[in-house]
Amino acid sequence: MFKKIVIFGVGLIGGSVALALKKQPNAPQITGVGRSDQSLQEALQLGLIDAAETDVAKALQCADLVLIATPVAQTPVILRAIYPHLNESTIITDAGSTKSDVMAYAKAELGDKVSQFIGGHPIAGAEKSGPAAAMANLYLGKNVILTPDTATQPRAVEKVKALWQHCGAIVSTMHAQEHDSVFAAVSHLPHLLAFALVEDLAKRNNAELLFKFAASGFRDFTRIAGSHPEMWRDIALANKNALLSELNSYQQALSEMTSLLEQEDGQALHALFKHASRARNEWAKSKIQ
Repeated sequence: MFKKIVIFGVGLIGGSVALALKKQPNAPQITGVGRSDQSLQEALQLGLIDAAETDVAKALQCADLVLIATPVAQTPVILRAIYPHLNESTIITDAGSTKSDVMAYAKAELGDKVSQFIGGHPIAGAEKSGPAAAMANLYLGKNVILTPDTATQPRAVEKVKALWQHCGAIVSTMHAQEHDSVFAAVSHLPHLLAFALVEDLAKRNNAELLFKFAASGFRDFTRIAGSHPEMWRDIALANKNALLSELNSYQQALSEMTSLLEQEDGQALHALFKHASRARNEWAKSKIQ
């Protein structure tokens, strides 16, 4: 499908794409580009990439696809750097967790080549980061959202769709604004809540005692608080408006629960817990099927 792919950011997300593609027949040549020479050398040693390059012009020679798998705040700088070296057939995509900002970056930085860009978001990840965290099966059975707009070349959509399908993913398309609204609720908000809880406990005078006795419930709820801080800082700021709306809704839910506790309304608490438990169990069952 592609002879040469250039990946900016060869950590968990970009590295896992590389590993998945290397399992395919006639795997493409993969060149890694990154800010840290240490990470690039690690990616080479682990077999994630075939070549490491710091010169963008050299990296993009004969490239069929550019995948930007870095924190979203780096996207405009990378787009600006690659623009002079793109040919008319090079497809550009990304793996960022926000899409309205990324699509705006593409329009601003790629100009007449914006039709070659399609936004993407793999709904997969882990709390670990870096090349050593990459997994060939990370995307197996996972959703990937593509966010084309009216300017996007149909060829780019089909090729990027096929790329993710080769990684084992289930690909859907969505408008960028709808994407950001959905993921503010089901991804970005949970991460902020996990970070907030861990930070709250870590700042307390008896933090050592609290963490000593924290068990599986705390572990499961806060697992994602071990995620990449720079990436989640960028996501929170990029999706600020949708995320503020979700935080307000969540604060209202907490206020309602606080009121029920203050009133010792066991019946209403039971009804709330029962409704939430049923919704969560039905969701979990649907993910297994």
